Amino acid sequence: MTEIASADASGAATGGVRTVLRLEGLALFIGMTLLYYVWDGDWWVYAALFFIPDLSFAGYLSGPRFGAMIYNAAHSYLAPMAMMTSGFATASPLILSVAMIWLAHIGFDRALGYGLKYAAGFASTHLGRIGKPTN
Repeated sequence: MTEIASADASGAATGGVRTVLRLEGLALFIGMTLLYYVWDGDWWVYAALFFIPDLSFAGYLSGPRFGAMIYNAAHSYLAPMAMMTSGFATASPLILSVAMIWLAHIGFDRALGYGLKYAAGFASTHLGRIGKPTN
């Protein structure tokens, strides 16, 4: 019997599962960017807000455990999806725009292989290790 899903010893997805997760990220990035275009959003706002979630890197100044918690909070789908839902419910263009940009950022990161972080350090993610291998 073939294995449908697998993970390495760190708990990171491997093989085809990892590829699918990265393709989902790419689809999210493209989809949210196209939706923002159709929405007729201002591109200077998109450019200004796109990398804001990466400010969560600063959490690593307090250590890897806290850094992972802050990074994961800024790179999880939970908050931007709640924001998008409330934006639709209240018909708020600003809330919807921010949610689309935030989701596009998360998709971009996932497509590049930057997954949610483990407390072991920034390079240890659910999509596998990033950066140079350590010896």
